[in-house]
Amino acid sequence: MAFDGITTACLREEFSRKLTGGRINKIQQTEKDELVLTISLLAERGGGQTRLYLSADPSLPLCYLTSRTRLAPLSAPAFCMLLRKHLQSGRIISVTQPGLERILRFTVEHLNEMGDVCRHTLLIELMGKHSNIIFLDEEERIVDSIRRVPSMISSVREVLPGRDYFVPTPAGKCDPLAETQEEFLSKLDETPTSVSAFLTRSYTGISSVISEEICLRAHLSQEESTRELTGKDRASLWSTFSEVMEDVRAARFSPAIYYRGTSAEFAAIPLDSFREAEKREFSSISELLETYYAEKNEQTRIRQKSSDLRHIVSTILERDLHKYDLQMKQIRDTEKKEKYRLYGELITAYAYSIPEGAKEAQLDNWYTGEVTRVPMDPALTASENAKKYFDRYTKLKRTYEALSQLTVEVKQEIDHLKSIQMSLELAADEGDLSAIRKELEESGYVRSHRDVGRGRESGPRGARNGAQKKGAAPKGRTPQSRPLHYLTSDGYNVYVGKNNAQNDELTFHMAQGSDIWFHANDMPGSHVILLARGQKLDDIPDRAFEEAASLAAYYSSGRDQSKVEIDYLERRNVKKPGGAKPGFVVYYTNYSIMAGTDISGLQQIE
Repeated sequence: MAFDGITTACLREEFSRKLTGGRINKIQQTEKDELVLTISLLAERGGGQTRLYLSADPSLPLCYLTSRTRLAPLSAPAFCMLLRKHLQSGRIISVTQPGLERILRFTVEHLNEMGDVCRHTLLIELMGKHSNIIFLDEEERIVDSIRRVPSMISSVREVLPGRDYFVPTPAGKCDPLAETQEEFLSKLDETPTSVSAFLTRSYTGISSVISEEICLRAHLSQEESTRELTGKDRASLWSTFSEVMEDVRAARFSPAIYYRGTSAEFAAIPLDSFREAEKREFSSISELLETYYAEKNEQTRIRQKSSDLRHIVSTILERDLHKYDLQMKQIRDTEKKEKYRLYGELITAYAYSIPEGAKEAQLDNWYTGEVTRVPMDPALTASENAKKYFDRYTKLKRTYEALSQLTVEVKQEIDHLKSIQMSLELAADEGDLSAIRKELEESGYVRSHRDVGRGRESGPRGARNGAQKKGAAPKGRTPQSRPLHYLTSDGYNVYVGKNNAQNDELTFHMAQGSDIWFHANDMPGSHVILLARGQKLDDIPDRAFEEAASLAAYYSSGRDQSKVEIDYLERRNVKKPGGAKPGFVVYYTNYSIMAGTDISGLQQIE
């Protein structure tokens, strides 16, 4: 979600409540575009110390209170030294926000070199690539900024020492907190666009998520044109809009993260549009932001660390798909082999009646009872023509037999690689990546770290032998990857494998024979086990089956579809052929169910 004006307003309320009267003890510039201010709080505001984290990173501007320490360079940058000179030991007297702009202003009272009381303002603009941290004097002139912006970069507003500061409000946007009903309805008439676009383009601080929320509460489609709104619709839209703004003015905030599967959204106000999602509430917006972006950074880090594995798998898969297409084309070319065999048999049987030098022969086909036209080479005798056709048949038959085996092997490898791609999508930590890399090493797709040092390729045998050496875990070993655990509405435990190693472990070691096994039909996906508690299949509630099937649908390559066909059966009927690749199983009798891919209502157990 964008760091919008309502989130900023929630921060302003928290900072004003906690930091007002606090004294700045330490100022650190931990990165080129981020600051950490250590602040002693007043006893009536909780006492102790807290840290104010300010980041003007263009890709991820942030601002929140934290207890976490960050390393700072030994030599402080010039901007940090400037702030220390003026703000060190200063007292925060107010935290404000202009309108619903994504700007926070910290007014600090301190003593100058002469011992006189004076005030400066430190402000942060949370505006994407235009984010900045700016230091102002008492006359609203820029003393300096963490990122200087000359005219060659921005012709709209220079951010340089000595320039007057002004809020960079986009043309045509108004403060929603100061809006009146008359002006709101007037803007509706002047702006022929969708309702959602009207809200985001007409007012500062309103993100697409909030505009969607306002439309939902007003019972309007966000794509509906403002020209088509009835009088009742217009009244409903204004009423909902004003109610949301009143909640912001009155600081009625409810910070929460909403989870839908592996995706997440956050907001400072309740989101009815995410009513079905898993909701995690927080006591403060700072705690929410620190948690949300820590999780997001972890996902980004894992994706970056898996990029080399993704590249390896996609490269091999592309090669195998090309090889498989060529092999299938060659198999289709061998389909004429039976025709050549028939020609040879007919010529041999009717050789006595075929005249010498004939270009074709009309021969009775005893298989169909019809006359078959057989092309002949006039330069060859009848027996030589028969031999030529038998030779063609034999060659195509050998090709077909060889390709039949090869295509099975290549198809199995393609399915295996697709399952590994799916595992990489589900990887959530170092343990998951370690398990996938081990599988790739044992399958011979990548070289193990051990064998790279020895200068030889790893393979299944080498990997097994290495695994049997000395059971003691080396220092710093990556934690073992664990399957996902969910609880159904009826209290049944459901486990989901995140990679092929987990799939095999779940299916053939953890699950009992009477437990229920689920898998997406004819597509890569996780093995899903519903623990049956010793009950027979018919005694388990239908809802438990449906929810487990939804997990199998979501954790498959069909997760983008609304419905996925899921096979399910008792685990005892699932078999693993000897020598099969990890995660590969066979079964011959099963039930099927069409399951949705929405798992937002299911409880995940940590």
